[in-house]
Amino acid sequence: MADSSHGHTPAAWTGVIIAFIGFIVAGTFMVMVQPVGFWVGMALLVIAPIVGGVMSMAGMGKPRRAELVLPARTTGSTAGSEA
Repeated sequence: MADSSHGHTPAAWTGVIIAFIGFIVAGTFMVMVQPVGFWVGMALLVIAPIVGGVMSMAGMGKPRRAELVLPARTTGSTAGSEA
């Protein structure tokens, strides 16, 4: 079901890319024992879902499904009413 997949939007890709960069920055500076750089990477991880959420609200995310409205059904049966 291709319609049920998620994450194929500019908002999702932007959030993932920012988070990926944050992980790279934090990991690199953690190995280099540079706390300031590590916390910059952590800040990018906090910013990533915020940017993705704002972009999604701006219309660059997956559109929400419209509520399905079914027509009212009649309770009477027409089967077997032939005379």
